[in-house]
Amino acid sequence: MQEQPMHGYQIIQDLETRTNGAWKPSPGSIYPTLQALEDQGLLIAEVVESKRVFTLTDAGREYLNGLADGPLPWETVTKDTATSLFALRDQIKQLAMAVMQLAQSGGEEQVEKAKGILLEAKKKIYLILAEQDES
Repeated sequence: MQEQPMHGYQIIQDLETRTNGAWKPSPGSIYPTLQALEDQGLLIAEVVESKRVFTLTDAGREYLNGLADGPLPWETVTKDTATSLFALRDQIKQLAMAVMQLAQSGGEEQVEKAKGILLEAKKKIYLILAEQDES
Protein backbone atom coordinates (compact mmCIF):
# COMPACT_ATOMS: atom_id res chain seq x y z
CA MET A 1 0.00 0.00 0.00
CA GLN A 2 2.97 2.28 0.31
CA GLU A 3 3.24 2.27 -3.49
CA GLN A 4 -0.48 2.36 -4.32
CA PRO A 5 -3.93 1.85 -2.80
CA MET A 6 -4.93 -1.82 -2.74
CA HIS A 7 -7.89 -4.01 -1.91
CA GLY A 8 -7.56 -7.00 0.40
CA TYR A 9 -7.06 -9.65 -2.27
CA GLN A 10 -4.29 -7.56 -3.87
CA ILE A 11 -2.57 -7.32 -0.49
CA ILE A 12 -2.75 -11.11 -0.06
CA GLN A 13 -1.28 -11.64 -3.54
CA ASP A 14 1.41 -9.01 -2.98
CA LEU A 15 2.55 -10.61 0.28
CA GLU A 16 2.62 -14.04 -1.33
CA THR A 17 4.71 -12.68 -4.22
CA ARG A 18 7.12 -10.76 -1.99
CA THR A 19 7.74 -13.86 0.15
CA ASN A 20 8.12 -16.21 -2.84
CA GLY A 21 5.04 -18.04 -1.63
CA ALA A 22 6.32 -18.60 1.90
CA TRP A 23 3.53 -16.49 3.41
CA LYS A 24 0.03 -16.20 2.02
CA PRO A 25 -2.19 -14.70 4.68
CA SER A 26 -5.81 -15.78 4.71
CA PRO A 27 -8.68 -13.35 4.22
CA GLY A 28 -9.61 -14.17 7.82
CA SER A 29 -6.37 -12.59 9.01
CA ILE A 30 -6.01 -9.77 6.46
CA TYR A 31 -9.44 -8.15 6.74
CA PRO A 32 -9.52 -7.87 10.55
CA THR A 33 -5.98 -6.46 10.44
CA LEU A 34 -7.00 -3.89 7.82
CA GLN A 35 -10.01 -2.95 9.95
CA ALA A 36 -7.79 -2.52 13.02
CA LEU A 37 -5.37 -0.33 11.05
CA GLU A 38 -8.29 1.73 9.80
CA ASP A 39 -9.61 2.06 13.37
CA GLN A 40 -6.16 3.33 14.42
CA GLY A 41 -6.25 5.95 11.67
CA LEU A 42 -3.38 4.43 9.69
CA LEU A 43 -5.55 3.55 6.68
CA ILE A 44 -8.68 4.82 5.04
CA ALA A 45 -11.00 2.60 3.05
CA GLU A 46 -13.22 3.62 0.19
CA VAL A 47 -15.38 1.58 -2.14
CA VAL A 48 -14.08 1.53 -5.70
CA GLU A 49 -15.86 -0.66 -8.26
CA SER A 50 -17.58 -2.57 -5.42
CA LYS A 51 -14.27 -3.33 -3.64
CA ARG A 52 -12.93 -1.80 -0.44
CA VAL A 53 -9.66 -0.16 -1.43
CA PHE A 54 -7.25 0.81 1.33
CA THR A 55 -4.96 3.84 1.25
CA LEU A 56 -2.37 4.89 3.80
CA THR A 57 -3.15 8.04 5.74
CA ASP A 58 -0.44 10.55 6.63
CA ALA A 59 -0.23 8.86 10.04
CA GLY A 60 0.16 5.49 8.30
CA ARG A 61 2.99 6.81 6.13
CA GLU A 62 4.68 8.31 9.17
CA TYR A 63 4.40 4.98 10.99
CA LEU A 64 5.93 3.13 8.02
CA ASN A 65 8.76 5.64 7.78
CA GLY A 66 9.56 4.88 11.40
CA LEU A 67 9.97 1.22 10.46
CA ALA A 68 12.25 1.99 7.51
CA ASP A 69 15.44 1.30 9.47
CA GLY A 70 14.65 -2.39 9.98
CA PRO A 71 14.17 -5.23 7.51
CA LEU A 72 10.88 -5.41 5.67
CA PRO A 73 8.57 -8.10 7.07
CA TRP A 74 8.71 -10.26 3.93
CA GLU A 75 12.51 -10.12 3.94
CA THR A 76 12.61 -11.77 7.36
CA VAL A 77 10.27 -14.51 6.13
CA THR A 78 12.44 -15.34 3.11
CA LYS A 79 15.92 -14.36 4.32
CA ASP A 80 17.21 -17.79 5.28
CA THR A 81 14.96 -19.88 3.07
CA ALA A 82 16.64 -21.65 0.18
CA THR A 83 14.97 -21.65 -3.22
CA SER A 84 15.02 -25.46 -3.15
CA LEU A 85 12.81 -25.35 -0.06
CA PHE A 86 10.18 -23.39 -1.98
CA ALA A 87 10.34 -25.94 -4.81
CA LEU A 88 9.95 -28.78 -2.30
CA ARG A 89 6.97 -27.04 -0.70
CA ASP A 90 5.34 -26.70 -4.12
CA GLN A 91 5.78 -30.43 -4.75
CA ILE A 92 4.23 -31.20 -1.36
CA LYS A 93 1.23 -28.99 -2.21
CA GLN A 94 0.78 -30.74 -5.55
CA LEU A 95 1.02 -34.15 -3.88
CA ALA A 96 -1.52 -33.12 -1.24
CA MET A 97 -3.94 -31.95 -3.95
CA ALA A 98 -3.60 -35.27 -5.79
CA VAL A 99 -4.15 -37.23 -2.57
CA MET A 100 -7.24 -35.17 -1.70
CA GLN A 101 -8.67 -35.71 -5.16
CA LEU A 102 -8.09 -39.45 -4.81
CA ALA A 103 -9.63 -39.47 -1.33
CA GLN A 104 -12.75 -37.73 -2.64
CA SER A 105 -13.28 -39.63 -5.88
CA GLY A 106 -11.13 -42.77 -5.77
CA GLY A 107 -12.25 -46.26 -4.94
CA GLU A 108 -11.20 -48.22 -1.86
CA GLU A 109 -8.52 -50.13 -3.77
CA GLN A 110 -7.05 -46.90 -5.17
CA VAL A 111 -6.96 -45.33 -1.72
CA GLU A 112 -5.14 -48.37 -0.31
CA LYS A 113 -2.58 -48.21 -3.16
CA ALA A 114 -2.03 -44.52 -2.49
CA LYS A 115 -1.51 -45.17 1.23
CA GLY A 116 1.16 -47.74 0.34
CA ILE A 117 2.91 -45.29 -1.99
CA LEU A 118 2.87 -42.57 0.67
CA LEU A 119 4.25 -44.95 3.30
CA GLU A 120 7.03 -46.01 0.93
CA ALA A 121 7.84 -42.37 0.11
CA LYS A 122 8.05 -41.51 3.81
CA LYS A 123 10.45 -44.41 4.40
CA LYS A 124 12.64 -43.31 1.48
CA ILE A 125 12.78 -39.75 2.77
CA TYR A 126 13.92 -40.99 6.17
CA LEU A 127 16.57 -43.11 4.43
CA ILE A 128 17.85 -39.98 2.69
CA LEU A 129 18.12 -38.31 6.10
CA ALA A 130 19.92 -41.35 7.52
CA GLU A 131 22.45 -41.23 4.65
CA GLN A 132 23.08 -37.56 5.42
CA ASP A 133 23.67 -38.32 9.12
CA GLU A 134 26.27 -40.98 8.23
CA SER A 135 28.34 -38.66 6.04
